[in-house]
Amino acid sequence: MLAIVIPYYKLFFFEETLKSLSSQTDKRFKVYIGNDASPENPSLLLEKYTGKFDFSYQSFQNNLGSISLSQHWDRCIAFTGDEKWIMILGDDDYLDKNIVKLWYENFDEFNNKTHIVRYATKRVGERNNNNTNFYTHPVLEKASDSYFRRVRGETRSSLSEYVFSKESYSKYGFKSYPLAWHSDDKAWLDFSDKKSIYSINESNVFVRISDFSISGKTDNEDLKHKASEDFYKDILIQNLDIFDKNQRLHLLFMYEVAIKKNRNLKLKDWLFLIKLYLKNFKIVPFFKCIRRFLISVK
Repeated sequence: MLAIVIPYYKLFFFEETLKSLSSQTDKRFKVYIGNDASPENPSLLLEKYTGKFDFSYQSFQNNLGSISLSQHWDRCIAFTGDEKWIMILGDDDYLDKNIVKLWYENFDEFNNKTHIVRYATKRVGERNNNNTNFYTHPVLEKASDSYFRRVRGETRSSLSEYVFSKESYSKYGFKSYPLAWHSDDKAWLDFSDKKSIYSINESNVFVRISDFSISGKTDNEDLKHKASEDFYKDILIQNLDIFDKNQRLHLLFMYEVAIKKNRNLKLKDWLFLIKLYLKNFKIVPFFKCIRRFLISVK
């Protein structure tokens, strides 16, 4: 069976999330709702949907999301049963009615061949009146290529549209970055475990971008910059081998840029970059890095 985990905090759009779950044409899933000590109690709303789909609800006493959102994801996942596949659905996102149906129809195609399945998506605004285009994907795609399609602005990616194996999650876990910014990006690079991502393009997850969401807010840029710096350093150390040579070169430069957005580069940062340039590339990129270092210390 499929587990759908909802790390709950905001009530404003939550009914649309629940309504989409109750409308699923295939009910072979269980929902686990973990309340992150929210001041907005969803109990009355949940009573309305009791019996319409299988769910369990737990209200945690301490707010963990303000400290580490990815750790709140972890404790919600720990609340699940013996399901082998997990979707983490935002409390303001919602599903097409045939998401679960298509999951089982495609199951034999991806089972034992991948650790990550994703759906097509559509972004929606606060009142569903500023929808953007649908985003679809290659049926099979390397996690590294998927990430770089996003870097090039050819696609989007977030947490809700992915389903991942509990086996792979147990092996790698989520990396805790500020605001969980890039925690999902790192997860797909890790959880894929060098297998391709399988995509189901015939159904959509609707992902909401609003002033309530981390992506939509603009008063948290410093934390996002810090998260980006940490993320790029981690993939340079842990995941560089899954990228091709051009992608590696781009990642090194992106790490350098991420540091500059957050702080001044220190000598140890330059030594780390220079070592990777020298190890992975010919002399020209290496000397360009040296030149940028010399300019920075003038």
